[in-house]
Amino acid sequence: MIQDTTAIHTGALSREIPVAAGIGLRACHYRDFQNGKPPTAWVEAHSENLFAAGGLPHRVMHQVRSHYPVSLHGVGLSLGSADPLNKEHLQQLQQVISRYEPGLISEHLCWVSSEGRYLHDLLPIPYTEGMLQHVSDRIDQVQNVLQRQILIENVSAYLHFADDQMAEWAFLNALVERTGCGLLLDINNLYVNSRNLGINSDEYLANLKADAVQEIHLAGFSIETALGQEVFIDTHSQAVWPEVWTLYRRALQIIGRPIPTLIEWDTNIPPLGILLEEAQKAQHFLEGIHA
Repeated sequence: MIQDTTAIHTGALSREIPVAAGIGLRACHYRDFQNGKPPTAWVEAHSENLFAAGGLPHRVMHQVRSHYPVSLHGVGLSLGSADPLNKEHLQQLQQVISRYEPGLISEHLCWVSSEGRYLHDLLPIPYTEGMLQHVSDRIDQVQNVLQRQILIENVSAYLHFADDQMAEWAFLNALVERTGCGLLLDINNLYVNSRNLGINSDEYLANLKADAVQEIHLAGFSIETALGQEVFIDTHSQAVWPEVWTLYRRALQIIGRPIPTLIEWDTNIPPLGILLEEAQKAQHFLEGIHA
């Protein structure tokens, strides 16, 4: 647990995330940020990487926050789980928020734990009225503790639930209405689901509450073969595919405004320069919709 929860001194640096392209902070790029100030508008870190009492992640994050607005992206709240909310996890998140003053805080629409055991995956939930009430109650609890709005991200999935009662976009819209949360739209996940599950991405984007979308994620997927069929896997292991860039452009057009956009790359991570090049591509799209 973090012992020193004193917020860092950022001077006049705003915590607000600019409407521009940013990159995810990964350990292999720590030295780049220690040795200089890479040209990115903002930086996103995984919340759980900062739960330890100290060490290199905090030394780097302190320096990063001194130069950039940051957002925190969580993977462990397990909003869809039947387990009670993990109070220790929530307390640690609250301490990290106090320390680094992030502009945005986000979590996934999924479950990752059962009976106190945590899994290394973001598992989908059924879109039912019962689950909607369950997740809404948990988001309310989280926002009441943090005294901050959180963004909820759509996840990739590889199956439909037979009991689904509504589309994912309708479920997300209802969460916004019931809790006042915001949305983090992952374009790569939407594309993966459109290929694997036949989701109509145009219908999805046209019906999603555009004014609730406060952040967008872009990443690269992989293609595997299972039972003689292609399966699109959300691996974050390569550059953003052309099809995802196309869907990103369409999303910006449908939403009607530029949105802070993050490049994610979690496996087979390249040198920082390649990540920055991907961010520049996203910046080009943002400036185009701005114009």
